[in-house]
Amino acid sequence: MANAMMSVSSLNTKIKSLLEATFIDVALEGEVSSLTYHSSGHIYLSLKDSNSSIKAVMFKGNASKLKFKLTIGLHIVLYGSVSVYTPRGEYQLYVNKIEPFGEGALSLAFEQLKMKLASKGYFELSHKKPKPKVIKKLALVTSINGAALADMLKIIEKRWSLIEVVIIDTLVQGGSSALSIATALRYADSLEVDAIIVGRGGGSREDLWAFNEEVVADAIYEAKTFIMSAVGHEIDFLISDFVADMRAPTPSGVIEMLLPDKQELLILLNELQERYKKNIHLKLNAKLKEVEDLKAQTQRFNLINRLEYYQKEFETLYKNLNKNINLKINNISFEPIKIAQKLDTHIHYSLNHKHRELLYIIDNFELNNPKNAHKEGFVELLKDSRRVTLSHIEIGDRVILTDITAQKEFICLK
Repeated sequence: MANAMMSVSSLNTKIKSLLEATFIDVALEGEVSSLTYHSSGHIYLSLKDSNSSIKAVMFKGNASKLKFKLTIGLHIVLYGSVSVYTPRGEYQLYVNKIEPFGEGALSLAFEQLKMKLASKGYFELSHKKPKPKVIKKLALVTSINGAALADMLKIIEKRWSLIEVVIIDTLVQGGSSALSIATALRYADSLEVDAIIVGRGGGSREDLWAFNEEVVADAIYEAKTFIMSAVGHEIDFLISDFVADMRAPTPSGVIEMLLPDKQELLILLNELQERYKKNIHLKLNAKLKEVEDLKAQTQRFNLINRLEYYQKEFETLYKNLNKNINLKINNISFEPIKIAQKLDTHIHYSLNHKHRELLYIIDNFELNNPKNAHKEGFVELLKDSRRVTLSHIEIGDRVILTDITAQKEFICLK
């Protein structure tokens, strides 16, 4: 019996119905061998293993939910159903979900975005702004209904209630939350506040994912205002933490890091007050001493005081002069007696000396008197060519006896 004849379209339709009924929910593992991101938003790719390949398509609706970027050679898992494109008779996998093989899609998306932003310099320390020393106006970008906001406001009131707080409500979870956060950040940056805090309380990785989106990273990086990221718990690290100027482990911790504690400042102010009081007293005492010294100098250089000083000096000098004059007068009154005594001693000494000289002269005169020299029987004694008397001759002396009358000389030894 001959088979019934059918058209190509009928066959393709029957095959399509059969495949769609048989392969409704397929999980297919393999490596991306070809890839096209179409301008329409669809993604066209081929998945292969060591022996064969299959075409696949992911339409815009599902492609927009994909967290990571597909690349050639990436090992992935496709979830979808098999169908046939009847005009060409080609079958392919219609994909509604894609996951990386061996790891979560969010982990891969996180690492991919982190590497991309790092290459653009988003994490460079040179780009990060310093924390303001004084914060008068603070913007909080978070959900107005979240517990994180209540915690932050409570700690602000406790630590530093003098600050002006601007609350900017935003979505922090869900499909459009990333764009909402980015918009709120740009608005906060336009308010000329001193600092911006962006964050939310804890949750699952999916709940916190909005802070891992590139649009949020762009808004933080482009902001001119100092921004702190405070998302989730201490163990949670998000892209916003890396891009922000400073990361806080929790929303409540960010306030403690950013704002001063008024109790600590009061203690510090008390200490400073006591220190200033002490310094002021020291300076006042020093200035009072300077005033006293200046007063004493003024009194010393006062004309009347100087006249009194010089008058006392004059009186002292006058007394000393009188004392010296009296002393001199007393000393002078004893001078004549001393002089007379000295003169008497000198006169007696001179008289004795002159008397001895006179006797010597008389002796010489007698010896040399011509009258005595011409007496008969007298001789003249010469010793060393000098005339001497017998008293001047000693045993052993060589003398000459001269007879003056006869003019004869004799040499004899006594």
